[in-house]
Amino acid sequence: MCTQRRLGAVAMLVVVGCATAEDIEPRRWTPLPVGTTVAGVGVVQGQGDVGFDPVLKVEDATVEVTTTVVSIVHAFDLLGRSARVEVRLPQQHARWEGLLNGEPRTVDRRGLADPRLRLAVDLLGAPALRGREFAAYRAAHPVNTVVGAAVAVTLPLGEYLKDKLLNLGQNRFAIQPQLGVVHTRGPWSYELTGSVSFFTDNNDFLVNQTREQDPVLLVQAHAVYADPRGRWLSLGAAYDWGGRSTVDGVVKGDYREDLLYGISAGLAINRQLSVQVAYVANRAQTEIGSDTDNLALGFSIRF
Repeated sequence: MCTQRRLGAVAMLVVVGCATAEDIEPRRWTPLPVGTTVAGVGVVQGQGDVGFDPVLKVEDATVEVTTTVVSIVHAFDLLGRSARVEVRLPQQHARWEGLLNGEPRTVDRRGLADPRLRLAVDLLGAPALRGREFAAYRAAHPVNTVVGAAVAVTLPLGEYLKDKLLNLGQNRFAIQPQLGVVHTRGPWSYELTGSVSFFTDNNDFLVNQTREQDPVLLVQAHAVYADPRGRWLSLGAAYDWGGRSTVDGVVKGDYREDLLYGISAGLAINRQLSVQVAYVANRAQTEIGSDTDNLALGFSIRF
């Protein structure tokens, strides 16, 4: 599989990763040549229905969100293994509509959402190589398996109004350890990833309350086909569960489960530029959650 196709896939992490509350990302363990930097910009348009805790007396709620994400991915050598660091900076415009106590209400927010950092290292099957050495290694190993580990951290820097329920930022850290494996056989790759998200407390929830949240577990799988011309197609699905919250010691009925699925595709325009498109759906399996459809378009440049 050529380096050009691998680089084109990286920017899709930007697009898909901000399309839903949880990441459903293809190619997250794809090795890159040491020293490679890829910058990307993506736009995600999402809309759908939202189910709130019945105690809040919110009914027939819908949401429309436009997210613009700027990202940088850099590959480097970590003790002889292939590693990467990713930075994502999202800006959002979100609009919620629904009935509150039977009366129509609209909430509009525009500003920065919480940025995200991710450090990943391929533990098995991906030595840290540069340029021609990397290309030669990949050509000599058309069938290979990579095992990777990562940690992603979401920073509480997004817009947050402590007296409001609906916000772009979450006013807390989210820490997500990840473990994954990808098996490549010729033009096909098959990927499986498991992760768990831990959350720090939000001590300014609705002015002066403290909100705690249980971890959220996520399992996702992807099948990817890539051809020699720099075109690739990915089908993926994921399932998450957990996240029950406690506010000032009172346990809330907001445990959730979600099914996510999507399709994404990419095309390398030349050795430096690529374009990607994606569709991601989120379907709540409980009363609490969202049923949303998300369309994404992304561009990336290698330097």
